Amino acid sequence: MNESKAAKTLDVRGEICPYPMMLTVSALKKLTPEDRVLEVVTDHAPALDTIPTQAARLGFTTDVQESGGSEWRLVLTRIAGAGGS
Repeated sequence: MNESKAAKTLDVRGEICPYPMMLTVSALKKLTPEDRVLEVVTDHAPALDTIPTQAARLGFTTDVQESGGSEWRLVLTRIAGAGGS
């Protein structure tokens, strides 16, 4: 797998629902069209469901990677041709 360097990293560790998803959506909307990737670091397991759902609605795919223990790294990549704001 070809891993791209994240354009931006958002650390939402310590936050609980709905904040990880809300902060992620806000960060995705602020990305420029040239920013294709947002990396989100979380320790809140429910975010593994809520963030990918919202990211897909905004035109991003999600790759979830366990960072060890109870932390995850979600790599959100803009789908080619998906509009930016």
